[in-house]
Amino acid sequence: MTSASSHRVSSPAGPVPEHAPTWNRQRHSQMPSHRYSDVYSRVEVPLTDRVWPTRRLTQAPLWVPVDLRDGNQALAEPMDPPRKRRFFELMVRMGYKEIEVGYPSASQTDYDFVRLIADSDIAPDDVTIVVFTPARRDLIERTVASIRGITNPVVIHMYTATAPTWRDVVLGHDRADLQDLIVAGGRDVLKYAGDLPNVRFEFSPEVFNLTEPDYVLTICDAMTDLWDASPERPVILNLPATVEIATPNVYADQIEYMHRNLSRRDSVILSVHPHNDRGTGIACAELAVLAGAQRVEGCIFGNGERTGNVDIATLALNLHAQGIDPMIDFSDIDEIRRTVEYCNRIEIHPRHPYVGDLVHTAFSGTHQDAIKKGFAEHRARAAAEGRSERQLEWRVPYLPIDPADIGRSYDAVIRINSQSGKGGIAYLLESEYGIELPRRFQIDFARHVQNHTDDTGTEVAAGDLWGIFQRTYLPHSDIARTVSLAGYDTSEAAGRIRTDLTLKVDDAEVASAHVGVGPVEALTDALAAHGTHVDVLSLHQTSVDTGNDSDALTLLEYRVGNVVRWAAGQERSVLAASMAAVVNAANTVRHANQRDTADLTR
Repeated sequence: MTSASSHRVSSPAGPVPEHAPTWNRQRHSQMPSHRYSDVYSRVEVPLTDRVWPTRRLTQAPLWVPVDLRDGNQALAEPMDPPRKRRFFELMVRMGYKEIEVGYPSASQTDYDFVRLIADSDIAPDDVTIVVFTPARRDLIERTVASIRGITNPVVIHMYTATAPTWRDVVLGHDRADLQDLIVAGGRDVLKYAGDLPNVRFEFSPEVFNLTEPDYVLTICDAMTDLWDASPERPVILNLPATVEIATPNVYADQIEYMHRNLSRRDSVILSVHPHNDRGTGIACAELAVLAGAQRVEGCIFGNGERTGNVDIATLALNLHAQGIDPMIDFSDIDEIRRTVEYCNRIEIHPRHPYVGDLVHTAFSGTHQDAIKKGFAEHRARAAAEGRSERQLEWRVPYLPIDPADIGRSYDAVIRINSQSGKGGIAYLLESEYGIELPRRFQIDFARHVQNHTDDTGTEVAAGDLWGIFQRTYLPHSDIARTVSLAGYDTSEAAGRIRTDLTLKVDDAEVASAHVGVGPVEALTDALAAHGTHVDVLSLHQTSVDTGNDSDALTLLEYRVGNVVRWAAGQERSVLAASMAAVVNAANTVRHANQRDTADLTR
């Protein structure tokens, strides 16, 4: 049977270009590329006397995460207040000192979050709060109202699109009229916030990279004059590649042009905000810093409209890999990933730089061998020099940085590789049972499979894998079930959820009610009240078999002390499976605690 997609894909059938070399037989395709113009046809690009190619990166720029505004508005389900707060608190712990927290004139949720910062102590005194507004008087006024009472440094970030297509198609203004509109917005910002000593100003000519250089320079100089930029109260000029349209060197040329021609340059913080439409946002940002940028806006792991904002985590760790302090802490990158995934409700790709589950994995036998030998040489060199392995120069093949720098272990790297030729654990379970395992679960499960194959010396089939899975993660006879869930019920009234639970703990039934939290969190709270702490890190949903008769299978990642473990729950519904997984984890924790107590009394 021919697939539907085969009808839409056709091999290039045009002629080979006339002057193509004999070794290149590529033909013209049927893609309508003639519909598009290159950047040089769309905007003047300054190309003379560039200096940035001779420069080197030597220090980190000021990082400004925009996850709570730009990233948030790109989500199918924007963050609710608890998610926004959790994300903000993560960024503070990581060391970010300037954070764009929202668009308070666009939604009540964003306005309320800014007011939360004003009315609480979640923002340390040295963290600058950035709020975003268009150049419109009523929205500027509401934005300024949202920051009243904040004692932290504050930046009011005003933006307007300036590129020709946006002027003609979206705004309906010519160059002179749009400049008047922008300056009027700047006057309103000054009117409502100019007397606030803790407030500075930022202006973004949106779609800077498609705006005429002379025009954007005129507007930016007008704003620094209007706002009386000075070294003591500098103005931020943020130059976005709102839609990426050229190779990164072009963006660098544009940034260097502004860097070298702006008036009041010593009173301007030159900022960039690259998007990733061409997949080169990282390179654009790095070259822009070479070209004079001092500040970079982006999102942690690159969430954002279309293909996303520039990934400021990758940018920072790229510096780290070059021996430059990124000034941000990524030493527990898995916790950072878990928080970002939870807040955005988007999973990180397993091949994502630095944070992906597969980035320290080699499936090639030659790569595995080189990595193992590199680790051995590293340990031997540390022993010979009498120094800690963490102090030693890093030179293990195929690993750009030491996994331990970001909280990953050597054992995880080696262990997952040792399974790469053992028959495809994840593939067999998925193909035979429909079970999809997340990569971190595969690492844990592979250890148990390895123990089995070492003990038996036999080939492992799909049925054997499912048996090992059940014995390891589902209830089994080796562990006494001292906790069980006798019943639960959830309801909602006045927008608040309520969960009623009945637990059986050591043969005694106990009931509890939990308001404002979901069933899983209610269950962990109830267990904690009876001395059993299950610190849930993540829940992954899959199924056993396919079709309407399949069971739900929840894979639960949890932490006990400093140890991360996994449990599973198999039931007819997703919620029941999730609750069962928590109960299974609780019984494992109680069993371990009882065993430890018994060992101490011997």
